[in-house]
Amino acid sequence: MKLLLRALIKFIVGLALVGALVFLPSGSFGYINGWLFIGLLFVPMLILGVVLFAKAPDLLEKRLGVKEKENTQKGVIALSGLLFIGGFIVAGLDYRFGWSHVPTWVVSVASVILLAAYVLYAEVMRENVYLSRTIEVQENQKVVDTGLYGIVRHPMYAVTIWLFLAIPVVLGSWWSFLCFVPYVAVVVVRIQNEEKVLENGLEGYSDYKKRVKYRILPFVW
Repeated sequence: MKLLLRALIKFIVGLALVGALVFLPSGSFGYINGWLFIGLLFVPMLILGVVLFAKAPDLLEKRLGVKEKENTQKGVIALSGLLFIGGFIVAGLDYRFGWSHVPTWVVSVASVILLAAYVLYAEVMRENVYLSRTIEVQENQKVVDTGLYGIVRHPMYAVTIWLFLAIPVVLGSWWSFLCFVPYVAVVVVRIQNEEKVLENGLEGYSDYKKRVKYRILPFVW
């Protein structure tokens, strides 16, 4: 029951916070793209949370944890938060003042990408029971090298890049998109630090790096 309560509180607080960041700057609840984004983000999130609570409560508890120990990762998380807050505010202001126009078909494509990224996100969680929101080597942890992990070493980060770059387009703002672009660099820093931690603490990870050469994008990086 404690886990359920924590999850519900976090969901409600997240919904209220994102709603405030989207609708207060826009100055209107008629911001259709804002409602579209909230639906695309929080409905799958609720479904995934229910599934995890029923099937994998331990994994849900790890995903709720946010107490990062690595100093580098603390900075990465703080910067990510600033980028997201700024991106949401700019999207709302863009709607209010009409700075940019994103065609409906582009918004539709971005919506499909966002949902597809969520499906892949769930698949990564299914494949890797050791996933948590903090950088750590867990007790009895083993290298996962099958499925998406056989294609790239960090499929979760690859998926989140697609997801977060789709967000400002769904919100209908090119200016907001520019605010989210630096997230790619933030992910690169996070991965580089995470791999140092895994190489030092996770048996077999160095061999895994030799077998799977690419981090987030095959044939590129």
